[in-house]
Formats: sequence, structure tokens, C-alpha cells
Amino acid sequence: PLPFGTPWREVWVYGCALALLAASVGLCFARTAIPSVLTIGAYQAAAAAISTPQILARPLNIDAWYPFCEALTPLTGAWILFILLRARSRGPGSQIAGEPTLRIARMLFGLTCVFYGVSHFAYAGHTAGMVPGWLPYRLAIAYATGACHAAAGLAIIVGILPRLAATLEAIMMSAFGALVWVPSFFMHPRPSWATRPQQLWSELVVTLVLAVGAWIVAISLAERSWAFASRARVE
Repeated sequence: PLPFGTPWREVWVYGCALALLAASVGLCFARTAIPSVLTIGAYQAAAAAISTPQILARPLNIDAWYPFCEALTPLTGAWILFILLRARSRGPGSQIAGEPTLRIARMLFGLTCVFYGVSHFAYAGHTAGMVPGWLPYRLAIAYATGACHAAAGLAIIVGILPRLAATLEAIMMSAFGALVWVPSFFMHPRPSWATRPQQLWSELVVTLVLAVGAWIVAISLAERSWAFASRARVE
């Protein structure tokens, strides 16, 4: 979000919204896919940059890191999607679309997953309150999902079963949107953590964007094995 007091703030907000809508449509067509993903990546990079001052002001505050990480996750997804599209189009190679930058993007994504895991532990009570009421042991689920976020992130960073880790992370993020945000539109009375419908839509979209970023990471690891490689026997 743009800081209050930014000149022409509403113009920037609506302009960015229109650019994102156009880029989203552009992703559906081969000729405009690469410019569109670059537009989305530029937006997320700007959002991450705007979020850095509050991190510098409160580096040990988890809340200060949330906007940055929620921008960095889709930024890495856009970055990786750009690399995949460039490879498919067989365009000229560049340093930003090479294998080293692909690994860096995956590692940054893994770091954001670790952050999400840490936040589950830091706000375990709030997280447990968002777990559907029909599930037992809600606090345990909050801790378990936090551990899963962190474990998936670490696995992606160090390269231990990264394809499996990224896929499970994507499934978990998708399930969060389906089990938490979607039902919240129909709950009466509305839970204490549920905000106004307009904000609920924003939360749902953010969750879906994070999940899509995770799915892109998983797709980029399609050539990796689901399990540990078996060692050849020494005759």
C-alpha cells in the first residue's frame, strides 16, 4: 500500500489496479505473456520496496515483515514464470533468466515460507481461531501448519526434496483459502477475525496469489524427483 500523503495517491492506486488487470488478461496470450509477467513482477517489486521502511524501523516486529513477504512471494513466482516463458519461447539468454537466478528466486520463496511458519508460532492463538470450528485440536493445527511452512521453506532452500516441498506448500496455501476465507463470506455471525466483505475479498485474493506463486515454484521443479534418488549399488 502506498503511504498516506503520497502525491496523486488515488491515481496511482487505480492506475496500478488497471495495469494488473490488463497484465492478468495478457498472461492468457502467448504474445503478451512475457510483458504481462514483467508488469506483475514490477508491481510486486515496488510493493516490496515500499514495505522496507517499516522493516528498518522495526526489524524484530513480525507485523512489519508481513507486507514485504506477501509481495516477495508473488515476485519470486513472477520471476520464475518469466524464466520459464523465456525458455519456452527460446529467446536469447540473459543473466536474469538463467539457472543461477532461478535458484535464487526459489531460495527467496523458501525464506518467505519460513517467515509464514514463524508467524504461525508467534500468533498461534489468532491462527487457531481461524481454523474451521469443525476441526479438532485447532491450536495443534496452528502449530503443525506453522512447522510445515517452515519445513517446506527450508527444504526448498537447501534442495532436499524441493519439488515435494513446494507442491505441499502450494496445496496448504490453496487449502487455507478454500477452508478459511471462502467460508468466511457465509458465516453468521461473522467471526471476530473476519473483516468487512471488501477486505475479505482482498485477503482471499492475496492468499490465491501466494498459492499461485507456490504452484509456479513447484512447476519449475517438475524435472526433480519426488523422492530421494536411490544410490547405485557398488558391484
